[in-house]
Amino acid sequence: MKAVPFLMFQGDAKPALALWRDAFPALEVLELEEHLEGAQAGQIAAARIRLGGSEWRLFDSPPVHAFTFTPATSFFVDCDSEDHLRSLVDKLGESGEVMMPVGNYGFSTLFAWISDRFGVSWQLNLP
Repeated sequence: MKAVPFLMFQGDAKPALALWRDAFPALEVLELEEHLEGAQAGQIAAARIRLGGSEWRLFDSPPVHAFTFTPATSFFVDCDSEDHLRSLVDKLGESGEVMMPVGNYGFSTLFAWISDRFGVSWQLNLP
């Protein structure tokens, strides 16, 4: 058995994936299928990615839903250096929201909690 996060977007899966690929050069796209016709042509029908050893799935939902992402669920990333953490904050946080700015909160060297412009929440940590 294998359980993986599955992220549902409302037409923003492709730009979100582009942002993450820029922020995380080691991100691997394992599978990418796009809608070929209709109102969703060019949007992601199904994708599998791997980041930091974890596999995720994502897609653009055909029906519009009243819900979206919430900070109650986030991706926790241990960074290798302060420069790495600050780079991720800059890239992922552009046009997003800062819930906890870069700082020392007593539980690690540096930490930041942000959501990207698509609403996906990231906890960025320097142990």
